[in-house]
Amino acid sequence: MPSMEQLVAPLESLPPVEFAFAYGSGVFPQDNNTFLLHEAPMVDYILAVSCPSQWHSENLETNPHHYSSMLAYLGGKTVANMADIVGVGVHFNAFVHWGDKTIKYGVIGLDRLVQDIFTWKALYISGRLQKPVRVIVDNAGLEKANRVNLQAAVCAALLLLPQEFSEEDLYTTICSLSYMGDVRLFFAEDRNKVRKVVRGSSMKFHKLYQESLYQMAAMKMLELPAGFGKELYLKLVQDVSTPALCSLITSLPSIVLQKMAFQFGVKPELLINGNEEVVNLLQRHHRPTRLVRQAISGIVRTSSFRQMLSGFFASRSANATHYVIKKISKAWYSRH
Repeated sequence: MPSMEQLVAPLESLPPVEFAFAYGSGVFPQDNNTFLLHEAPMVDYILAVSCPSQWHSENLETNPHHYSSMLAYLGGKTVANMADIVGVGVHFNAFVHWGDKTIKYGVIGLDRLVQDIFTWKALYISGRLQKPVRVIVDNAGLEKANRVNLQAAVCAALLLLPQEFSEEDLYTTICSLSYMGDVRLFFAEDRNKVRKVVRGSSMKFHKLYQESLYQMAAMKMLELPAGFGKELYLKLVQDVSTPALCSLITSLPSIVLQKMAFQFGVKPELLINGNEEVVNLLQRHHRPTRLVRQAISGIVRTSSFRQMLSGFFASRSANATHYVIKKISKAWYSRH
């Protein structure tokens, strides 16, 4: 695992940022991780900045080779606009060489990131923040704000799980939220990725979510086993009563509730306010789980497709080809 100094070092050659974190297999080991083609994994970063167009303009002055020749010519405003219009607000520069390492960094506007954390409009960077990350810079206090996102992830996972489940089941379900409907899973992603992420960082997941789980236990919505956190196969039990279900549903982000309401044919306010009559109707039709899954899958399907297109247009052609081949190879390897 790289040290904090090693993770911070590449950012020193970039313009200042308000929030930054590193993630992925280059930061945390994954279970049975196999590096294809004898390559060490890239170290991945997400950088949040107050004004993306200005940030890219400054970065283009010192690091034009990080961008495709077309975007370097068109300028920082075009880079930011393409990320917003084509993608979901994130521009990635991949296969950037720094010393003896290769890094990839995505740049997103601070406002766009905050919106995603609280509403799950794209469930893209907010989905990444539902997994263990190494926060490097936090001038905006987003690490604390992300607790809302973590709590919503727990509530969504509980709605997808049966009454009894293991702690590993919980983290696997949380980890899978941002992959539901992901178009990359059809052709260019490791299908065992969720399991690898959870098993490689199980104690980090426990540390990330223990505060939310203890709070839910204090509210009698969740029964934690003796030895909680020591053995991930121990069983947790959730309250499946109507009041508990109402509480879980009302804790979901607004975009998820809007999509659920549309699918069920009711006004969003009835779910947002936890109308017990509507929730009872959902229970009788055994539909809360299906509606949650459909809503989240719809969000992720759209955002992953848009981001894939944005990444294709933004990448340098050789890097784009290399990246796609690597992803497809990993996907093929995971199926055999």
